Amino acid sequence: MAFGRLERTQGDPPISDINVTPLVDVMLVLVVIFIITAPLLASSIRLDLPKAEGTRAADAQRFVTVVLDKEGRVFLNDSPVDAGRLAEQFAAAAKQNPDTEIQLRADAGVPYGRVVEVMGAAHKAGLTRLGFVAEPAK
Repeated sequence: MAFGRLERTQGDPPISDINVTPLVDVMLVLVVIFIITAPLLASSIRLDLPKAEGTRAADAQRFVTVVLDKEGRVFLNDSPVDAGRLAEQFAAAAKQNPDTEIQLRADAGVPYGRVVEVMGAAHKAGLTRLGFVAEPAK
């Protein structure tokens, strides 16, 4: 060591490898988000829809989904409702937009009379556009 001179030590050389730890963290967060939201996107009501030829997806601008399960329970947009509340919801939808379409998804085991009751409630509320949802025949 010379007088009046400070020695400098060499620092660590820069790392030339890519640090993948942040990438893995972000990917794991995305996987958790998809795992949580995927079941919410699908309807949780299990139905055995009837099969019919010529079925195709509806092109309705505004629609309300009504589901009748095997036990005859009614679901409006995947939320259970009773008969009185269903009529109120139909009336509110008709007041908001009279051209609202009802997409009726009824299990194959539901009695026809129960389907007619729902159709009657919709017609009474002023909703005349009704679509029956079925699975395409194989």
